[in-house]
Amino acid sequence: MSATPRHQAAPAPAGGRLSAATLRAVPAGSRPATDRGALRPRIVHLGIGAFHRAHQAVCTELAEVSAAGGWGIAGVTQRSRAVVDALRPQDGLYSLTERHPDGPVTRVIGTVTEVLHAADDGARLTELLASPDVTVVTLTVTEKGYRRDPATGGLDLADPLIRGDLAGATAPASAVGQLAYGLRARLRSGGAPLSVVSCDNMAGNGAVLRRLVREFLAATGWAERERLLEWTAASVAFPSTVVDRIVPATTEGDLRTAARALTLRDEGAVTAEPFTQWVLEDAFAADRPRWEAGGARFVADVAPYQLTKLRLLNGSHSLLAYLGLAAGCGTVADAMATEWGEDAVRAFCAEAAASLPPADGLDIPGYVDSLVRRFANPAMHHRIRQIAADGSLKIPERWLAPLRELRATGHDAPHLTAALAAWARATRDTPAEDPAADELRRAWERPGPDAVRTLLLLLGAEDLAEDTALVTAVDRELRSPTTPVAPRRH
Repeated sequence: MSATPRHQAAPAPAGGRLSAATLRAVPAGSRPATDRGALRPRIVHLGIGAFHRAHQAVCTELAEVSAAGGWGIAGVTQRSRAVVDALRPQDGLYSLTERHPDGPVTRVIGTVTEVLHAADDGARLTELLASPDVTVVTLTVTEKGYRRDPATGGLDLADPLIRGDLAGATAPASAVGQLAYGLRARLRSGGAPLSVVSCDNMAGNGAVLRRLVREFLAATGWAERERLLEWTAASVAFPSTVVDRIVPATTEGDLRTAARALTLRDEGAVTAEPFTQWVLEDAFAADRPRWEAGGARFVADVAPYQLTKLRLLNGSHSLLAYLGLAAGCGTVADAMATEWGEDAVRAFCAEAAASLPPADGLDIPGYVDSLVRRFANPAMHHRIRQIAADGSLKIPERWLAPLRELRATGHDAPHLTAALAAWARATRDTPAEDPAADELRRAWERPGPDAVRTLLLLLGAEDLAEDTALVTAVDRELRSPTTPVAPRRH
């Protein structure tokens, strides 16, 4: 990928805004690598936030350069209009700045051909999902976007968005509802095969999404419900995936960096670390981009990669977030710069790795070394609070699954226990945004061990809440005096 040289001063912004009409003002090496005129919407992406724009959209562009197939992306924002307002005036164009330790690299990504709002543009979304020209749907809607019941893992039929969609919404409000309505329209228009690809951090995300869609379809009163369920089972694939790239929230400073590199204002700019990974189950029902040309890896079973990423990277990321909140850290790099940051990551990963199944080709020590380097990258400014958000949804898969497995096999898990205590302490002292925020706060109206049990129940972990030894250990950690450690300055 060519881009503006890292140490060359970029010209001052001319004051205009990035768009198809102004693209020629961007330095040649930072323009899109694809022929925009050859692209059409062949992929629908639900949840076109910063992560998708810094990950799958970039891989799609590289794939298009290698094997042209007209693979444009129609991106859909679920709730907020901010992405539509940022990208639609720019004809879907935006920039990605990779934060290398020796300086930023910025270039424009050109694979997004259309930007929709799920509610305002519901008819267009259904039209695209029904079109045989669209053969892939991808999703990055975060864990909470799947509307799962924490106790069963299935669809939460009591969720207000799911209830509204099942009642016959004009424009479905949930991602699962949008898929279900789109599949019904697709069957009615001829039933072309489709691949639906979850790119969210959930173990077995493909199987999870298949279950949720089927449970939604089964709960409808649609006349073609049974035929739709049969067709979905035969013609719609839900491959599992693993995605990995640290994509911090864009700041005003990031917008200024992009403007200097582009000589234009970019309201949709995103930033990311240099590292990126995409592992996909090789189980597609229809044509797809040659993502392997963009660095993706297709395998028969993604589970070992998925568990490694969820339990080591995501698990230690959450640990740093909650420890960092207590220590007054602002970013992951700040936490890694403390005297305890690297040791905490390595100790946690060593313990969690004991829960991983054996897998050929996975170098766990090397993987942990790479995590330490990535987390400590001084050019990254990944905010602790962004990672700490929605902990009640993230922790069950990142921490509780390995904790159960280790305890079931007689292994001590002191670092996972301490991690639970760090999260519990954060819900009490430095609460982050969370869909269960009110319930988490009320849990602390109970005395120590009862508060811990209530918190575990809110995580859907009734078995762990009944584990007196674990509850006592977490409560003991909470009662231990803690000395916040101030981050060292870079």
